Amino acid sequence: MNPVVLTVRDDTTVRELAAFLIEHEIHGAPVEDREGRLVGVVSVVDIAAAASERGAFGRPPGFFHHGWGNTLSEQERRELRQEETDGDALLVRDIMTPEVYAVPEEATVHEVASRMLEGHHHRLLVTREDRAVGIVSTSDLLGLLLEEKE
Repeated sequence: MNPVVLTVRDDTTVRELAAFLIEHEIHGAPVEDREGRLVGVVSVVDIAAAASERGAFGRPPGFFHHGWGNTLSEQERRELRQEETDGDALLVRDIMTPEVYAVPEEATVHEVASRMLEGHHHRLLVTREDRAVGIVSTSDLLGLLLEEKE
């Protein structure tokens, strides 16, 4: 697993969220409450959907791609910066998905792989007492397979 997890707070404004995603060149992040407990996930798709519902976009949000850890293209960064939303009033908690796809830190590789297959997830948060301590991806699992072959 990767022990570095970039998270946002649920009381972050959507405008701050957009700046955070652009700065870190990611498409989404886990959401924590004030106490640091995981309460959901948020992505550029959520920003686009919220803006579309409010009439801020002149086109559907199809140009956004969902997924943590994938690098934003230069065009996606430009478009995200250019979009005019009421992002100062809208908070992450208003647009996030209140579901967290996670496994406890003591989960076995088999349990992680099974959870990914069952839920069609490419990434799972690794948690300890409702707090993110890492993230594991299908790439991490493939890396283990390659190590076993050598």
